[in-house]
Amino acid sequence: MPFVETLSDAVKPWSELYSHSKVVSVAVTFAHLGALLVGGGIAVAADRSTLRVAAGDADAERRHLLDLAGTHRVVIGALVVTVLSGVLLFASDVETFAVSLVYWSKMALVLALLGNGLLMQRAERGARWGALRRSAVISLALWLLITLLGVVLVEAA
Repeated sequence: MPFVETLSDAVKPWSELYSHSKVVSVAVTFAHLGALLVGGGIAVAADRSTLRVAAGDADAERRHLLDLAGTHRVVIGALVVTVLSGVLLFASDVETFAVSLVYWSKMALVLALLGNGLLMQRAERGARWGALRRSAVISLALWLLITLLGVVLVEAA
């Protein structure tokens, strides 16, 4: 594939640095996994809390919606670090990742997670609890599937 070869050539200095420096590879991998742990962990905890709020308990719902507003800032920040470090990981071995069905499936799930996050924020603003609970369930599933595909990707590479 000419595009893959061209991209691989363009990032070759990074790829060589990454493959020859344990410090660099560990730092990038830690940034990726650490951000995934923070963002995913907080998101999973928030999703669990969303599912536990008693339907019709106006005070609990109001408190939870206030908590969620702060949660999204942290999760989005962690996702930014995850995406940036993911780009560096991709660039470390373009020829492997660019043609990997597992990689592109993971990226599709990341896009689905981001879309679900937008839907979740809209449901929060409108205090639409049915939609919010559905988004929480979808979020839980997507975080787990993305993590699974990340493991498969590492094992397959």
